[in-house]
Amino acid sequence: QVQLVESGGGSVESGGSLRLSCAASGSIRDIHAMDWYRQVSEDQRELVASIFSGGKIKTNYSDSVRGRFTISRGNVPNTAYLQMTSLAPEDAAVYYCHVTGRMFDFMDFEAWGQGTQVTVSP
Repeated sequence: QVQLVESGGGSVESGGSLRLSCAASGSIRDIHAMDWYRQVSEDQRELVASIFSGGKIKTNYSDSVRGRFTISRGNVPNTAYLQMTSLAPEDAAVYYCHVTGRMFDFMDFEAWGQGTQVTVSP
């Protein structure tokens, strides 16, 4: 079983910055991708940023955050960060970490974090 722990959410003024962290634990053999989503409506989550493992690290961003947010992997294994700058009120949401990978028993897994609130005041 894989567990994700997120941290770093909070309240900032428009134009401010926050850094979210996600740490995955469990019998993880490999991580394929780590993503950040945000809840944009009661039943919809928006994919904000992704980072893919492999020979060359690849990242992808939604149009709404490209150039302002940066996703990265940490030096600690199975960690990821989302550096958010130039935050605007429309960035306010609950942000979720999402991870896909493979366990030591070679079973693929998908895991979600508990969510962390980001609030941006005008």
